[in-house]
Amino acid sequence: MSSKWNQLRKQFREQAATIDKIDEEVYDQYGADPLEPIIGMGAPDTRLCLFGRDPGRHEVEHRMPFIGAGGQKIRRELYQLRHGCEMPHFEASLEIGDTVFWANTVPYKPIGNKAWSMAVKKRFQPLMAQVLLEFWNGTQILTLGREAFLWFGINQSKAERDRLMAFWNQPDRFENSISVRCSHEGAEREFEILPLPHPSPLNATWYHAFPELLRERLRQVGYSS
Repeated sequence: MSSKWNQLRKQFREQAATIDKIDEEVYDQYGADPLEPIIGMGAPDTRLCLFGRDPGRHEVEHRMPFIGAGGQKIRRELYQLRHGCEMPHFEASLEIGDTVFWANTVPYKPIGNKAWSMAVKKRFQPLMAQVLLEFWNGTQILTLGREAFLWFGINQSKAERDRLMAFWNQPDRFENSISVRCSHEGAEREFEILPLPHPSPLNATWYHAFPELLRERLRQVGYSS
């Protein structure tokens, strides 16, 4: 681990120690440290980032993001496009994860899998922005669900938040993209945000459509090439 990451990890742990509603019962069940951030990251030169809301039970168990039911749907599509066949086993889902960058709005599992409050998301936003800007060199981000998409308006101007909300309210939001400038302590980059619905089975409206929407997004960004 680089000294830069160790310093950032320390900041995550310090912030986590001050918030309520981390699901410590689940962390205890799997012998996991509830202050340790679950950030998948990946190779810094991967062209694509998958950005979600927060980890769940399986993510705590395996200490990595996007490994539960919703994450496996994503990993199956990544594998199919990259290799032209069905993903054969769980270990293959771990390996295909190295081809993209993974991040969440808040890298801790909340009690009851309820979305973190805006106050908590604001507290972690500078740290997650630092992850994206300093540990990843890409520009294209697939956001998973409303919470992940609107995260890019946190600590931005009202005009920018309104612009993002207007885009989200468009019926063709899962076909188009929007550019957003992200900054942190002098580092700055423009990201192309390509929203998707959340892949959870609880998302009855979009659950069955999600695989095809994801495949189209991956084709748009040239993932398989």
